[in-house]
Amino acid sequence: LYHAKRSGRGRVVVYTREMEEAAKRVTRIEQALRRAVSAGEVEPHFQPIVDLNSRRTIGFETLARWTDRDLGVVPPSVFIPIAEERGIIGPLSQLVLRKATEAARSWPKDLFLSFNLSPSQLVDQNTGLHILAILERTGFDPRRLEIEITETGLMNDPASAEKIVEDLRRVGIRVSLDDFGTGQSSLGRLREFHFDKLKIDRAFVSSILDDRPSEHIIRAILAMCEGLGMDVVAEGIEDEAQADRLVQFGCAGGQGYLFGKPADADATLGYLRDSYRGALHAKAI
Repeated sequence: LYHAKRSGRGRVVVYTREMEEAAKRVTRIEQALRRAVSAGEVEPHFQPIVDLNSRRTIGFETLARWTDRDLGVVPPSVFIPIAEERGIIGPLSQLVLRKATEAARSWPKDLFLSFNLSPSQLVDQNTGLHILAILERTGFDPRRLEIEITETGLMNDPASAEKIVEDLRRVGIRVSLDDFGTGQSSLGRLREFHFDKLKIDRAFVSSILDDRPSEHIIRAILAMCEGLGMDVVAEGIEDEAQADRLVQFGCAGGQGYLFGKPADADATLGYLRDSYRGALHAKAI
């Protein structure tokens, strides 16, 4: 069931059969992912971000999706950490951003595209150059792009992350702090980095109706962002009661299954056309 191997420091490390199988699977996924990135087989999907008061779509978050010919559908919760650990995240991210901006060029010009950067990309000083090169290649307006970074990403190398953030903001790209409240960065980071937007983590939104601490935390975040001049989007909204409560608290932006699940480029274009027809019909009435 297991075997032991002596490490270089004299410690005995026990490997179970399950650990070996898990390691083999990770290696298999890594190899398949490298092939997929080289072949351009990872696709962007888009989830709507809405104005909570009017329910009008104001932008979309880009999410990577991958279906392998042998492995089938591989969840991002599986392949993104492997890409990060094995040094594939840069090429993967560039591929998805290129495809996403190509798709978003045909959207109405008032819609923004939101895109996530991984922690390792925030320590690579070439990250900004890669992003700008892709925007120039696809002809996508930098002012329509929002880059999302996490608190965890800021902690690895704050000086490097700050330089990358400033390089992006200098050309008109907006920067938002994702999953706020779940990391370990201090409130001082909000002043140091000059974020344009903050995203309230779904953990607080999911319990907003029956957990007073979550309610108070969301109220405090909204008050703080108003004082700092930052926009706010609440993530993980799944029912009308949550959306209504957030509106009562003064939250302007929302995202979640209530408004739409992530969809590929063609389905997203269809969603926008239907929304446009619905808006014209409402005006006619």
